[in-house]
Amino acid sequence: MSRTTESKEGKATVKVIYRNVKTLADGSHPFWLRITKNRKTTYVATGYSLHPKYWNDGHTNYRDAIRKSYPNPYRSDLIDKLDQKEKTYLKAAKTLADDDEVHDTKAVASKAIEGRKQTRSIMLLAYIEELSKAMVVARQRGNSIIYRDLKNQLADFLQELHGPKKKDIPFSEVSVRFCNQLETFFRQRGNSDTTLSNRYRTLRAVFNKAIAEGVAKPDQYPFARNVAEKHKFSIGKFDTSTQKRAISRDDVRKVENFVPIGKFIGKWSGQKNAAEVERLTLAKAVFLFSFYCGGINFVDLAKLRWCNISTDTEGFFRLSYIRQKTSGKFSLRLLEPALALIEHYKPRTFNRPDSYVFPILNIKQHPNEKQINNRLHKILGQVNKDLKTLGEQAGIDTPLTTYVARHSFATVLRQKGTATAVISQAMGHRTEAVTAVYLDSFASETVDLAYNALL
Repeated sequence: MSRTTESKEGKATVKVIYRNVKTLADGSHPFWLRITKNRKTTYVATGYSLHPKYWNDGHTNYRDAIRKSYPNPYRSDLIDKLDQKEKTYLKAAKTLADDDEVHDTKAVASKAIEGRKQTRSIMLLAYIEELSKAMVVARQRGNSIIYRDLKNQLADFLQELHGPKKKDIPFSEVSVRFCNQLETFFRQRGNSDTTLSNRYRTLRAVFNKAIAEGVAKPDQYPFARNVAEKHKFSIGKFDTSTQKRAISRDDVRKVENFVPIGKFIGKWSGQKNAAEVERLTLAKAVFLFSFYCGGINFVDLAKLRWCNISTDTEGFFRLSYIRQKTSGKFSLRLLEPALALIEHYKPRTFNRPDSYVFPILNIKQHPNEKQINNRLHKILGQVNKDLKTLGEQAGIDTPLTTYVARHSFATVLRQKGTATAVISQAMGHRTEAVTAVYLDSFASETVDLAYNALL
């Protein structure tokens, strides 16, 4: 109910700001909504972020400051999302001012959420789809795929449980019984405990986000937060221990000595054998380069360009790159086996300094992030498939994957007596609490020498 005052209640101002004082794991900075009234300010997270290379500090308006080099549709989608956020909170500020009610910046934030509750869908699958799309805009494509896959799995489950007409459910129906039925569904599909743990942790994250945004109620939370909540669904019950993921140095030598050959006979066997040899050769190169280069993961390896390789003051070749997952900076001396691998591909891939080192990505064929990610997803699956074939033909019992190369790197160094803290620094394990306090004390030369144990 409005009241009569000597002067009408003022309206809060709302502005989207780019807060470069905070850096996210992917190197981007977040966008926030700044609500100001009576010299007091409240900040509200938008859930969107942007890498600084696409931001122009010369503009005060985010619509102009987001560089046109940020590819569409991501640029236009991001601007639309930020526009909608700003309009929602401006509308809430105007409503409170028009009602002439005494209010502050926090009241504006609450009013905006209240309006969103009334207008937005609070259905589970629709909300997951919204989160997935927001992650694409924020250039978090890996997470976007995880959320999208969960949504597809839940859609299949709902149709099996309720029939084809059941397209979605509200959060109120995500109960402990729902989680138990979903577990049965996953197990019938042959999913392992590790897969179940990942899916339920994603579902729990969705629920937490929904509660934070006011689209789900805290008292509907179906997951156990501690051992006392035995009546709720426990994600910790899943056995996520994994089988051996490292191979011995002798097995690595088997990979090195493996010579790919084609085994097709008959019509078109020449072309088929050539293609198979090329694939197995690439799989071998990816595995060994990862092993000799600190367990570099597939995405970072595939994105390496010739300009990432240089010579230091002592004349040694070095590889310098930024890990996509953590934004950690790496610089390591290239051992002879690693150099030989890239020299093999240089005549084929080197056109200019920004050309890709390995024949996985191509500047002309994969010009934007979506095409790059689609290509990497496809080739990673093929490389892991070819590595299993390679391992079987080479007489290695452990199924080979690109991840096995990373584990093997660490295991071989440990067996050679290398300190755990040095291994952690070499691999970029910045979050290991046991060793993190020691990592900065190791000079790059110490880490360089550690790699010699691989030879």
